[in-house]
Amino acid sequence: MNKKFLYVLLPVLSGLMIWGCSAPVESDSEDLATPNEIYINAEAQPEAESIARLELDGSVLPVIPDVTTAADNSVLAPSYLRKGEQHPVVMQLQERLMSLGYMDNDEPTDFYGDATSVAVMHFQRQNGLSQDGICGTETWDKIFSSSAPYYKVSKGDEGDDIARIQQRLYELGYIAEASSVTGHFGDETEQAVIKLQSVNGLSQDGAVGKETVNLLYSDEVKANFVAFGEESPVVLRAQERLKELGYFSGEADGKFGNATMEALRRFQSFNDQVVDGYLGPSTRAALDSDSAVPFALRVGDENSAVKTVQEKLASLGYLSSSNVTGYYGSITESAVKNFQSVNGLSQDGAVGAQTMAKLESGSAKRKPAQSSSSSRPSGSSSSGGSSSSRPSGGSSGGGSSSVGSGGATVSGSAQALINEASKHLGKPYVWGAKGPNSFDCSGFVYYCLRQVGVNQSYLTSSGWRNPGRYQRISNFNSIQAGDIVVVSGHVGIAAGGGTVIDASSSNGRVVHRSLSSWWRNNFIVAWRIFG
Repeated sequence: MNKKFLYVLLPVLSGLMIWGCSAPVESDSEDLATPNEIYINAEAQPEAESIARLELDGSVLPVIPDVTTAADNSVLAPSYLRKGEQHPVVMQLQERLMSLGYMDNDEPTDFYGDATSVAVMHFQRQNGLSQDGICGTETWDKIFSSSAPYYKVSKGDEGDDIARIQQRLYELGYIAEASSVTGHFGDETEQAVIKLQSVNGLSQDGAVGKETVNLLYSDEVKANFVAFGEESPVVLRAQERLKELGYFSGEADGKFGNATMEALRRFQSFNDQVVDGYLGPSTRAALDSDSAVPFALRVGDENSAVKTVQEKLASLGYLSSSNVTGYYGSITESAVKNFQSVNGLSQDGAVGAQTMAKLESGSAKRKPAQSSSSSRPSGSSSSGGSSSSRPSGGSSGGGSSSVGSGGATVSGSAQALINEASKHLGKPYVWGAKGPNSFDCSGFVYYCLRQVGVNQSYLTSSGWRNPGRYQRISNFNSIQAGDIVVVSGHVGIAAGGGTVIDASSSNGRVVHRSLSSWWRNNFIVAWRIFG
């Protein structure tokens, strides 16, 4: 049989490079080499020749070149990219998709996983291409075109990303009913987007593009419902309910002032709501629910109420007077658990209504003179790791600690967080997922913190820029095990030894990896919850 080699010229990024296809074609057969059998052959340099493209249906298609090592014949690039492929060229693709808003910001990898495939599908949807999640020549060319559009959705689009946008519009009061969160961008969603844009001073095109996406989860977004400065029976009812749950101590007068807003933000933090201080549909539903979580002081809080609790614990012998600082650290948590154990209360380490009532009563039992490990609550230690003062770098003293994976000394509570994060290594990355079987980056941090007793509400990576509490770490070199590391568009859990555990969109799963130069270059802030 006669055989011939097919060669193609393909412009890539900033220049033109020549590759040849080493897959032979039999002239007397209709069976051509499959696209995955077409590879770069940098050594073969053909004479000028007009060749058609090999598409998936059998016509000629140029390979996607390896832009990093085009002259290295040992690196072979598949003719099209799809889930499961692994090649350096995928890093270039992910970087481009991230810069265009189709993929969450992350350290690029060479793995073409689910998240990359979904991002490609969203790009294909926006550009009128077949939505197969496969990056062939046409998709590649459009993605790397200088005119490639930023992520944008509008009327007629469908997908999980549309449902997430609708949910946020519902929470902000621009969509009236939860039943309207369908994943289909129809007339109602378009009108809601136009109203959002109007209230917030954006161009009113009814589409969700770069500015509108960034606005949706920003602290500056203006809601379309009861908010600061308003006075109504709705506010009065909310104040009364917040008072019942222990979040609001002022007079219930129906006026939405600073105290009401702060009480509402605390409630949202405890009840898995977006912490925005607005009284929207989701927050009102959570307030009225029988399962609403009441207020309690907890690890990471710092205020006069914490100091009052510490003073009472110290007077009863559960806490040293040197730890009466106003910051709720691991030692305070351990002391509270010990107090709860001795006084027959649930040992959750938080100071809720029952624990506070017992502390303030005349019947609270003092700490036994000879306390042994058997009298301590299960899972706690006598020292608990960090001090009740705000931690300031290394272990702040006050007891035992353990060693993290990097060999550095890690507080017990921080190690518990790292251990929890490690349990989920390999679980898939899914945009918007909060566990336990799949996660996005912020959902992973949210889930792990709650599993170790830190009742932090769900925040996006943008929300983690200012969560409202915890010690701020501004120097990348000061990051220690257990810190929450925030970079542009991404968040993870520092695991010690210069490593991080995070739900990675580029890897498509939860990974344990180095805090590389990418993390340093994109670093915004870290937050220290434990000492």
